[in-house]
Amino acid sequence: MEAASEHWYRAVESRDNRFDGWIYLGVTSTGVYCRPSCPALTPKRSNMRFYRSSAAAQRAGFRACKRCRPDASPGSPEWNARADVVARAMRLIGDGVVDREGVAGLATRLSYSVRQLNRLVSSELGAGPLALARAQRAQTARTLIETTELGFAEVAFAAGFASVRQFNDTVREVFALTPRELRQRRGKPVAAGAGAISLRLPYRAPMQIEALFAFFASRAIAGVEEATATGTYRRTLRLPHGTAIAELAPGDGCVHCSLRLADVRDLGVAVARCRRLLDLDADPIAVSSLLASDRLLASLVTARPGLRVPGCVDGSEIAVRAVLGQQVSVAAARTHAARIVQRHGEPLAVPDGSLTHVFPTPAALAEADDDVLAMPERRKATLRAVSAAVRDGLVDLDAGADRERTRSNLLALPGIGPWTVEYVAMRALGDPDAFPAGDLGVLHGLRALGVEADAREAERRSQAWRPFRSYTVLHLWGALDIGDVT
Repeated sequence: MEAASEHWYRAVESRDNRFDGWIYLGVTSTGVYCRPSCPALTPKRSNMRFYRSSAAAQRAGFRACKRCRPDASPGSPEWNARADVVARAMRLIGDGVVDREGVAGLATRLSYSVRQLNRLVSSELGAGPLALARAQRAQTARTLIETTELGFAEVAFAAGFASVRQFNDTVREVFALTPRELRQRRGKPVAAGAGAISLRLPYRAPMQIEALFAFFASRAIAGVEEATATGTYRRTLRLPHGTAIAELAPGDGCVHCSLRLADVRDLGVAVARCRRLLDLDADPIAVSSLLASDRLLASLVTARPGLRVPGCVDGSEIAVRAVLGQQVSVAAARTHAARIVQRHGEPLAVPDGSLTHVFPTPAALAEADDDVLAMPERRKATLRAVSAAVRDGLVDLDAGADRERTRSNLLALPGIGPWTVEYVAMRALGDPDAFPAGDLGVLHGLRALGVEADAREAERRSQAWRPFRSYTVLHLWGALDIGDVT
């Protein structure tokens, strides 16, 4: 810990923004906690305390810095990269599970006792699941205070607080300001459409955001997704308390996000899922440093640093799209998906332009009509089997899923092979080390680099690119711009 503290001190001394979200700096002389890149005068080393989470800093009695706003840092890439129970817990907390189901519900999902889970999370992060969820609620509350005109009682319950008093106490404790003072300090709110909440989603630079949006645009399903001429990506979401429409656009060092929610209690979950969709918590410097060290990939990484892996807002949607894309073109897969959405998708109460439906649930697709599934009988059976397995809980595609168990359970289903499993792991599970070795786009990309390889040889070569093989897939697809995926 002492060695790590010295390393972190050097990061603070150089204001290295790569560490924002990884660690938090508490300053005993001021009582505030900051991100490492805070522009304020660097405090004395003896006055510094380091924490692995904002919740731990708050628990130690520090309040958030009003200048660098550490609560608005990108999330730690560690929780996406790791597959252990603490990382899985962090992903589920980010998805709002503690707010909806309590710590007991979180522990049940992870097959741990509450006591074991508290011990594991607290020992690593300095705060338990409840404190981590509380810190997340505070940030959600701040967003609602600063971007909406909701009354404070509405903000309190929308952010997940049990009472207005708890909300007031938490806001004062974390931000050293009352809710009213926070609203008075906000300045001019970010422009948004009627009923929309607008905010900025930060990320670690560099980021090839145009390439990411182009990926989504080429695969957009009519009724569910839309790419506009101005470079904005819009889509519908199914959230715990209702539906939503997310509008995402490139910004200066951030992604501009506008959310139109049927229920504002879903704000935190919607933000978390948009971040997963765009892979905003990735560490592009770490990824590029490793991949560029391989001479085969160096030119690709140099040409497009900061590539992100396209994620998802709903794991079951990606599983279905993967099955629809088996052995057909991207255009054909889109056509199949659009037909299914129109018949079995949930219509929006208030359509918004071309966005009319939410992607069908696994329960609906498990019973999908034959005339809608215009595909070979074996693929129909596979689609129904995957949907039924997700519906019945036999395959877990949630944020905190055990990735290896999900791989194994998927592979046991009829019509599911290694390509589909790895594609789902890459996009639905957010595994940064997934690698569909037999993917045609991967093999063509290798050939474009002068390597004649089959799936076995591609898998062998990929060992040098661990633990970031998912990013290698994007670079190889980009080598010929022919990713043979849905």
